[in-house]
Amino acid sequence: MKVCIAEKPSVARDIAEVLGAKTRKDGYYEGNGFQVTWTFGHFCTLKEPHDYSPHWKYWSLSDLPIIPSQFGIKLIENNGVEKQFRVIESLIQQCEEVINCGDAGQEGELIQRWVLLKARCAAPVKRLWISSLTEEAIRNGFQSLKDAAQYDNLYAAGSARAIGDWLLGMNATRLFTKKFAQGKAVLSIGRVQTPTLAMIVARQKEINAFVSAEYWELKTIYKKVEFTAAIDRIVIVERAEKGLAYLKEHPFEITSFEKKEGKEGNPRLFDLTALQVEANKKYAYSADDTLRYIQSLYEKKLVTYPRVDTTYLSEDLHPKIAGILKDMTPYANLIAPLLEKPIPKLKSVFDDKKVTDHHAIIPTGMYPENLHLDEKRIYDLVARRFIAAFYPECKISNTTVLGKVGQVEFKATGKQILEPGWKEVYANDAPAARDGDKENDEPAEEGEKILPVFEVGESGPHEPRIHKGKTSPPKPYTEATLLRAMETAGKQVDNEEMRELLKDNGIGRPSTRANIIETLFRRKYIEKKKKNIFATQTGIDLIDTIENELLKSPELTGAWERKLRLMEKGEYAMEAFRQELTEMVIALIRDVKNNTGRSISFAPDKPAEKEKKEKDAAPPKPKAPKKAADPTAATCPKCKAHPVKKGNTAYGCANFAVCGFKVPFEAFGKKLSDKQLEDLLSKGKTGKIKGLVTPNGEKDGRLAFDDLFNLTIQTS
Repeated sequence: MKVCIAEKPSVARDIAEVLGAKTRKDGYYEGNGFQVTWTFGHFCTLKEPHDYSPHWKYWSLSDLPIIPSQFGIKLIENNGVEKQFRVIESLIQQCEEVINCGDAGQEGELIQRWVLLKARCAAPVKRLWISSLTEEAIRNGFQSLKDAAQYDNLYAAGSARAIGDWLLGMNATRLFTKKFAQGKAVLSIGRVQTPTLAMIVARQKEINAFVSAEYWELKTIYKKVEFTAAIDRIVIVERAEKGLAYLKEHPFEITSFEKKEGKEGNPRLFDLTALQVEANKKYAYSADDTLRYIQSLYEKKLVTYPRVDTTYLSEDLHPKIAGILKDMTPYANLIAPLLEKPIPKLKSVFDDKKVTDHHAIIPTGMYPENLHLDEKRIYDLVARRFIAAFYPECKISNTTVLGKVGQVEFKATGKQILEPGWKEVYANDAPAARDGDKENDEPAEEGEKILPVFEVGESGPHEPRIHKGKTSPPKPYTEATLLRAMETAGKQVDNEEMRELLKDNGIGRPSTRANIIETLFRRKYIEKKKKNIFATQTGIDLIDTIENELLKSPELTGAWERKLRLMEKGEYAMEAFRQELTEMVIALIRDVKNNTGRSISFAPDKPAEKEKKEKDAAPPKPKAPKKAADPTAATCPKCKAHPVKKGNTAYGCANFAVCGFKVPFEAFGKKLSDKQLEDLLSKGKTGKIKGLVTPNGEKDGRLAFDDLFNLTIQTS
């Protein structure tokens, strides 16, 4: 018997239907040599700190960093999950082969691999990898099953991402909460969440600090066309008035008339982020809402796999495009012109080099029936974008007219659509024609003025005036512009080609960005007013508290994302990524523990203060018997589990990568003797050190560890 494991019951039902597994059992379908079962999303998760050590259940600065030597997984505590897992486990133990039918992406791979690992699967595993759930796609997928080992790198990247998020999230959240939080507040820190919040806070501060200033522009009307002076904005009204008086003394003269024909390229096919951007602009849908709607359309077989980050199709899809278009009967009037001749194999649409695991989101050709309004809207966005991709380019005429009044130059521009091309697809749906690239939610440009023909050298009377305006602050993020900023690691990029190049360095992945934004809302770090997103005071205070730029840097987080993508290709080692995060966590904890001088808005950590007082009040340890000085004879005073070893510049714990403990050979300008180092390691302090000045100005102080195992100077 072959066991197929799908990610959802509805997908399992579709697969069972195609395979002929018609008999419904408790938790699976059976028939024709197959048993088809399912998960419902994540069944397993990484173990929590207390699963490794009961001591780690309680939050304490002295326990940080928390870095398990080996990471383990466990079942999510849920009765439904536990019951269905027992079904899967039982089927796997008795089968001849397992077919992984999870979502064909990194997260889907991780979900299924963890289930197989937890169920101790010993059977050979195949992988079903498909881009849609139509009957044809499922049949073709089962005819070309892949060996599961082909996706080991994908699994490695998913595991590395989960472990990296655990390492940073668990340690940094406990660190900042215990160090800075007031009362029972939890300061949540995340590898992707924190730099995203930092971008919002930075924009918020720009807005808050902005001071609006008045300015004046000189304008004039000549032959019913408004021209604007091609000079810097005037900031003193008296100068504007003098300028106006000057303009009244001279006629208007045309110095240049230029008309250029051009093209507006077709909009790109949708990846998930572009779809979320467009849906937010047009319908104010949140990123999370759009993801739910497009996922539902995928499960209803109406669109292809949605959690993608490419806007291209693989070249082998070209012969199928005409058939898909023919089946899209609700759009027959728009499609008819396309079917009059062969579908062009456009490089802007088909490019194998730009397609990884999946291609852009497109319709499958299945007829959309019984959809609720929100799903209809999302389907319509995808369908029209797909159709528009194969229409002719939009031909336009751009007109630029230059003139002068005396010595003051003026300019006017206009645009005319000569052949609408792909814009016909949006003739009755103008807002959807927006390219989704511009940060401002402005109307489409079709309504720009058409300028009359002017002759160079012509001159005549005009109507000058002063236009008074005010400078505007930076615009707050909307979900659309925030998604774009996450995609480009905070860089402002309008060019589509450049955006494609930056996607590998974006913050988060298309499938996770919506959840990151929702998490920030849920934790009340950000809030929404109409469509605009603002940082709350809590969010601002949190970012201000974090001095470590690594935690807040979109560029660094983007670089990590790129390494995860390289890992998927087998070009970067999982252990190297984990080690980078481990070293960062150790350094972060050391820096924050030492941070005592920064004024922040959170109350001091009173439990830690109490712990320190109790430690200071504890009776001194008995003196060790005299012996030859040997620092390496000591056990690490921090973890109390590993010996001390000598390095090039310091003695440190033999398990330094995890523990992080070390003592330098030289401290506070004093080179330490072996005896002094041994005393530090065995007793926690040295004897008097000649010339070591204490904070009180006394001479001959002692070195000692504080409760965080950092060196301090004590009075003698």
